[in-house]
Amino acid sequence: MKAYFSVFRLRRRLETQYRGAALGGIICQIFFGLVLIALYRTLYVGKPQTLPLSHITTYVWLQQAFFRMLVASDADLMDKIRTGGIAYDLCRPISLYGFYYARILAQKLMGSLLRAVPMLVFAALLPEGWGIVLPASLPALLCSLAALIIGLFCVSALENITMAFTMRTLDSRGMQAMLNLLMMIFAGNILPLTLFPDSWQPIISALPYAQLLDAPIRLFTGEYALSQAGLILLRQGAWTAALVMLGRFMWQRNQRHLVVQGG
Repeated sequence: MKAYFSVFRLRRRLETQYRGAALGGIICQIFFGLVLIALYRTLYVGKPQTLPLSHITTYVWLQQAFFRMLVASDADLMDKIRTGGIAYDLCRPISLYGFYYARILAQKLMGSLLRAVPMLVFAALLPEGWGIVLPASLPALLCSLAALIIGLFCVSALENITMAFTMRTLDSRGMQAMLNLLMMIFAGNILPLTLFPDSWQPIISALPYAQLLDAPIRLFTGEYALSQAGLILLRQGAWTAALVMLGRFMWQRNQRHLVVQGG
């Protein structure tokens, strides 16, 4: 485990070097957050919804703040797969899956924190109807943080499955685009899942994508009662474990059939 912690720590330090990119991401996500909230305010003026507008604005800001958690990918790994450089990593005396899982986890964590903290401070200073509101309660905040951490592990497992497919296809663009589309829709980034029809809620809430950001946000706003928190965290943990096992199986199978060409 010490080796994986070292990989995580080194990747975390590397991510803190890209401050210009983080600043650009903050400005971009703030812009999109304001645009989305303006659209939802217009929707509520024309047709009031049962869900309070403050919940929607909070949902939007939390989604934008942790956007990097969803879309970040390990470009270095993709390049190694394409060029055959991954053969050097096979010489490491550790699990290749665990090695890259730790890298992706650190990348998504630090990329999110660098953007989320200033964005949430900005959102908290906005007037009512535009900014973020306080959590429903202190226990709700703690449960949402726990769910966010599990969601981080879950999305890292999803990313490693995408990389496993890339080892087969040698081109990550197709699988990455498909994964990003599914995550943007069913994680609630394009449209809050709370606004989907009630008949859809049992299905979309059970999908792995809803465990990434939607579940933590609903716990934060109080839409999910504290009595449901245990079941939600259990469902998140089950999806994470299942995706990790699937990813490990795919990586091990790919390593047994790996063919490296070139000099």
